[in-house]
Amino acid sequence: MIEKIIYKKKTFAIIIYPNRFKKKGVHFASPNNFTKQVGILNFPKNHFIKPHKHTRYLRKIYRTSEVLFVKKGKLRVDFYNNQKKYLFSKIVEKDNIIILNEGSHGFKILQNSSIIEIKQGPFIKILDKTRFNKVDEKKIKIKK
Repeated sequence: MIEKIIYKKKTFAIIIYPNRFKKKGVHFASPNNFTKQVGILNFPKNHFIKPHKHTRYLRKIYRTSEVLFVKKGKLRVDFYNNQKKYLFSKIVEKDNIIILNEGSHGFKILQNSSIIEIKQGPFIKILDKTRFNKVDEKKIKIKK
C-alpha cells in the first residue's frame, strides 16, 4: 500500500508500507516521472529475473530527491513549501519507506532509529541544500 502526500496538486512525498504488498511480482510505488523509482519485489524461491542491462542515456534532473527506508525506530517528517512555510507533519516508522519528491522537509527522530537514505549524486553540499529554521514544536500538526 502507498500513501501520497499532496500539497497544491504536487506530490511532495509517497509513503510506502512494503509489508502490505502481498501479491507476487514487481510493484512500483513511484510514478514514472519521479527521479527515484522504488518498487516492491515479491517472488517465490527459485524464481528467475532475466539478466538485463540498463541502457545509457542523458537525464536532466533539477533537484535532489531522496528515499528513506526506516529499518528501526520512528520519525516525524515535517513538510514545508518552497517558501519555507510549515505545512504539516507525518509519522514514518519501522519498515516504512518514504520518497521525498517536492517541497522542503525536516525530521524529528521520535525513537532510536536506523535509517537508510538513498539519493542521486553527485552530492555537492553547497549546491544541494539550503537550511532554514525548524517549525516551533507547538505548531506541529500531524496529518492522518
